[in-house]
Amino acid sequence: MMSDNVISINGIKHDTESMTDQQKYLVNQIRDLQTRAGALRFQLDQVQVAQDAFTKALIESVEAVDEAAEN
Repeated sequence: MMSDNVISINGIKHDTESMTDQQKYLVNQIRDLQTRAGALRFQLDQVQVAQDAFTKALIESVEAVDEAAEN
């Protein structure tokens, strides 16, 4: 779990202000990746809903043609 200045690693809280530059860099990389992962999950949700809508539309269209052909 991470907050602005304190992060928890293996249950131990660490103040990022007292970290080395490399450690701060790694913290920033992790935070950026967490943000990007959240954005990608959001986009994937949108894609899945759109895919479901297109699939439903195709099924309804095919079923309508099949029903018309039966009559």
